[in-house]
Amino acid sequence: MKLDPILTKATNLIRSGKNEAAVRTLEPEVNRYHGSFRYYYLLGSACLRAGDFGGALTYFRLAHETKRREPLALLGLAVLYLRRGETDKAVDSYLEAQELDGKNKIVQKAMRVIRRYSGDNFSAWLESGRLPSLYPPVPPAGAALPRLLAIAAAGIAALALAGGILVWRGALPNPFKAEGNRVVLDAAEFNLSREDRSEPVQISGSWRNILTQKQALDTYEKALALFINRRDEAARININRLLESNAPGGIKNKSRIMLSYMEVPGLDTFKRGDNTPYADVIKDPALYRGVHVIWRGMAANIERSADATSFDFLVGYDTRKTLEGIVPVTFDAAFTESELNDERPLEVLGRIAPVSGESAIRLEGIAIHLLGRPGKSGQ
Repeated sequence: MKLDPILTKATNLIRSGKNEAAVRTLEPEVNRYHGSFRYYYLLGSACLRAGDFGGALTYFRLAHETKRREPLALLGLAVLYLRRGETDKAVDSYLEAQELDGKNKIVQKAMRVIRRYSGDNFSAWLESGRLPSLYPPVPPAGAALPRLLAIAAAGIAALALAGGILVWRGALPNPFKAEGNRVVLDAAEFNLSREDRSEPVQISGSWRNILTQKQALDTYEKALALFINRRDEAARININRLLESNAPGGIKNKSRIMLSYMEVPGLDTFKRGDNTPYADVIKDPALYRGVHVIWRGMAANIERSADATSFDFLVGYDTRKTLEGIVPVTFDAAFTESELNDERPLEVLGRIAPVSGESAIRLEGIAIHLLGRPGKSGQ
């Protein structure tokens, strides 16, 4: 691969600590590299290390808008939010990065810091000068930046099962067997403070959900009980209800920390008793943000590239009798015709992503299970 001389020079300057020189090298080239993730990310990294935090925020945001499923820019945004004391925004960014790269070391370290140094202790941690330990990395010139932090899939997982095929590809945890590595939790970490219990709702403000004091406390306790029992999808729904409500920051922060411990399910570990029907999700998409579901149907309008697959998922159409709805699905993996086609019914395990400003959703694909012969239910 032929290296870009300007980006290579800037990369080497940043890695050698000459961040101001890297900024001077990159900033005049903004028109040349319009829409380039690498350019925005490198310039954001240089600004961050040079102390230009406003510039860093601008360029990390541009990088994120360019590639929304790339965790590096999210790490940059998160550390800037931490610096400003906006812990809730930082946690949201770290959780989004964790969804994309479940084993990211920076995310794990950052969440440990946030859990340990809460409240006034966090200001002391910032003043200690340890924030740079959470800065996102700058890879060597020529490294494959978009996949730097991704977990490479070892190959194609294809298993014949009862007239169907289980298929998984891409940089996500194995869907056939979840990692099951949830740490042993200290229950005290999730205990609400006396202040949160005495004032579990905010009086002034604008929220999507308005809860009474009892509802706020009950919803949190229900989410925690479900989480402890490893019913993550049911817990996520209750947490979403809290995050968009008039619950105070303390309750919301503990809810976000709970989310950080949750695991991506596999086809064999997904608790189908907590599966949410399409008809319920479409009534209130925001309530189901990030919730995993398994739905049956057919694929249509399949588009393939070297490292991605997308299609329109005809939900409920696996028997070709009832169509519940059409949902766009994207996979960060390339499927062959034999692994995915428009002739065989299938199950899709995916993560719900509401479409902004619309009563609609899309699915971020995790796994596919091809069912029986076309037109059959696959039971």
